[in-house]
Amino acid sequence: MKTVILIGALGKMGQAALTGLSNHKVITAGRSGNVDHIIDITNEQSIRDLYKNVGHFDAVVNTVGFCEYAPFTEMTETQWMTTVMSKMMGQINLVRIGQEYIADGGSFTLVSGILNTKPIPFAIADATTSGAIDTFVKCVSLEMPKKTRINVVNPTVLAEAWDVYGEMMPGFQPVPGALVGKAFERSVDGFINGEVIFVDA
Repeated sequence: MKTVILIGALGKMGQAALTGLSNHKVITAGRSGNVDHIIDITNEQSIRDLYKNVGHFDAVVNTVGFCEYAPFTEMTETQWMTTVMSKMMGQINLVRIGQEYIADGGSFTLVSGILNTKPIPFAIADATTSGAIDTFVKCVSLEMPKKTRINVVNPTVLAEAWDVYGEMMPGFQPVPGALVGKAFERSVDGFINGEVIFVDA
């Protein structure tokens, strides 16, 4: 049994990840709500405080990354930076800071999203930062210390979130959260490293 920090545990993606982590001790974290620890991934001190407060842990699973949606011609620098600081730098900092604290042989699992390979209108910031995270994981896996592994789950829209995103994504086939949970399970319990784990219909 591993000790796994699950960030974004109360969200739909977090709940999907949780279905694949049943064999482990899961410590929940998020911006608010009934979680074990509060964290803001856009704040470096908040990230460091989480790791210090948890103490020993074997894996970090992140399922959050806020994105702004707007037509490219209308996207402001502020909207771009909001997305970059959360979806991209927030996740990079989880790894950059976390590698100081994670147990030897531990693992990080980040989240990107299918829109960097199947773009839709208004989602240029999401697509760009998802592509950046996929690239980051493939490259940084070659440099991770302490035999630490890192992967990223790149899912299509969840069936459980179709009522929210379905109108934006005509022609997409949603997948059940339990299937996405299997991808997180592969990352945490397997031996793969530097992989982009696509979950698409």
